[in-house]
Amino acid sequence: MIALSVDLGHARTGLAVSDKSGFLASSLCVITEYNDERLIEKIAERVEETKAEIIVVGLPRNMDGSEGESAQRARRLAEKLTERTGVPHHMQDERGTTITAHQYLNAGNVYGKKRKQKVDAVAASIILQNYLDSRKG
Repeated sequence: MIALSVDLGHARTGLAVSDKSGFLASSLCVITEYNDERLIEKIAERVEETKAEIIVVGLPRNMDGSEGESAQRARRLAEKLTERTGVPHHMQDERGTTITAHQYLNAGNVYGKKRKQKVDAVAASIILQNYLDSRKG
């Protein structure tokens, strides 16, 4: 099963996709878009291109587990993506994924503009890998 994940940001949104077996997540791209309706269309295009069978959307919970405005925005986007594409979605806790993405990029000596362009896609791949791993156990 091919899954596509979304790490929703205010300016940049990272996407990642799994292999057909649902074993490994890989960074796909970063979309720079401020308008949610245009963002949904751009993500929907990637869902169709990759033939994704599920959309995994990062859920930005607070460290105490509560949900704020960003979490509500992520839930709304997930619902609209499912309406637009017909592909079901799953909300995946994304606490700590951006920090982990920065650690991966540090280990790979990725800095400057390249880092800014990649961190959201790397975070999306971590969100997706966490989802894939949770399905195995």
